[in-house]
Amino acid sequence: MPKNTTPAVPKYDVKIQSIRPEGSCKATASVNVYGDFAVRGIKIMEGSKGLFISMPSYKAGNGEYKDICFPCTKEAKAEFDKAVIGAYQQALIQGQTAAQKQESPEPQQAQSQPVMGGM
Repeated sequence: MPKNTTPAVPKYDVKIQSIRPEGSCKATASVNVYGDFAVRGIKIMEGSKGLFISMPSYKAGNGEYKDICFPCTKEAKAEFDKAVIGAYQQALIQGQTAAQKQESPEPQQAQSQPVMGGM
């Protein structure tokens, strides 16, 4: 894509698959780039310096893990990470809102049916 054009669609469409409150892997995600290329198996990880993105990878013969796909520039990585972490934080907020709605008691409706006595 030429650098001077602005895409008509959002650059990254991020879908958070699962949120895991326990452990260092906080969630998994899929990202669709420009509607043309999809990446599955992205992990949102909690490290000592905060959240970071772990791309899908494989274990090389020397024991190192190598990313299968990745942003090629520092700027692209920053933008990609920001989109994924932003979607994760939005999913957390939506989850908290849904949980609060379930926890809040609904107003008791007055019973309109007469109570029948025993026989």
